[in-house]
Amino acid sequence: MSYNFTIQKTTTPKPKPDPNTLKFGKTFSDHMFIMEYETGKGWHDGRIVPYGPLSLDPAASVFHYGQEMFEGMKAYRTKAGRVQLFRPYMNAERTRKTNERMCMPDIDPELFVSAIKALVDLERDWIPKKEGTSLYIRPFIIADDAFLGVQAANHYKFIIILSPVGPYYDIPGGGMAPTKIFVEDEFVRAAIGGAGFAKVGGNYGAALKAQARAADHGCAQVLWLDAVERSYVEEIGTSNAFFMIDDEVITAPLTGTILPGVTRASVIELLKKWGVKISERRLRIGDVVKAAEEGKLKEIFASGTAAVISPVGELKFKDSSLTIGDGGVGALAERLYNALYGIQTGTIEDDMGWTVEV
Repeated sequence: MSYNFTIQKTTTPKPKPDPNTLKFGKTFSDHMFIMEYETGKGWHDGRIVPYGPLSLDPAASVFHYGQEMFEGMKAYRTKAGRVQLFRPYMNAERTRKTNERMCMPDIDPELFVSAIKALVDLERDWIPKKEGTSLYIRPFIIADDAFLGVQAANHYKFIIILSPVGPYYDIPGGGMAPTKIFVEDEFVRAAIGGAGFAKVGGNYGAALKAQARAADHGCAQVLWLDAVERSYVEEIGTSNAFFMIDDEVITAPLTGTILPGVTRASVIELLKKWGVKISERRLRIGDVVKAAEEGKLKEIFASGTAAVISPVGELKFKDSSLTIGDGGVGALAERLYNALYGIQTGTIEDDMGWTVEV
């Protein structure tokens, strides 16, 4: 099915930012996408308009009962000048699962991707050309019914905004840097039966307290443990976590408490393709510590849209600090980063069928 959206171009275009000084999520392009939903009518009136403030009633449901969701993805410019997205239909399917959990209206994956492609196509000049840069895409849906009462809304807005971004790591010449991670054993991110698998703001707002504790310990992020026993490793911050013990790579299973990351799925598929043993199973933090003490813990890394692969150099657990490997970037993490980023930017042939051209 094809979708047509009206376009209202801005009369006051903004100057493009310096690609050498881009900060993540600080600059936004000239236009945004908006579409309405009404019970009995469905999604309608999709349009691209100049970027600007939204007008919402103070009683809008999103403010009081948290009916909202968001996604995150990127558009990349290849050296040949093409613009491409990375596995956008996975984001579309995750949106559908989040919406179902939050009692929000379903959205057709073709509509979701078509809206993104239309906006990115209009704003393709906002995709920076410098190595390591990209255009971050933030689709989100909010309930904007004006009422006070705990019930699902009847009216929603689907909005997409774009932000040119630089490399996640501020490293001369690009690349990766190992991070220091704090194991959080007091606060929890999500429990089975909750909304941990959904991409909703509440999961992130409730995590800020633990993030502050990590910073107090000189750490960049949190390693979450399960909500019941405070024993099994789950996510690292807002990313999926991988642990390489001996020759096995282990990541937490999708039991409803962690986000089913697009990069996570891609890492698993690449490892299987390369013949690396990959297991989706529960792993105790005690076993991670033991493996480190025995010299068997070779690598820890996180996967996500923003940084692609984030290697962990040090793990702080209770009163001890564990150095992972030699404290630097592991060989597997580097290989995964190079493969994924290469496919995303077109420097490596996409033999996985993951990219979609705009």
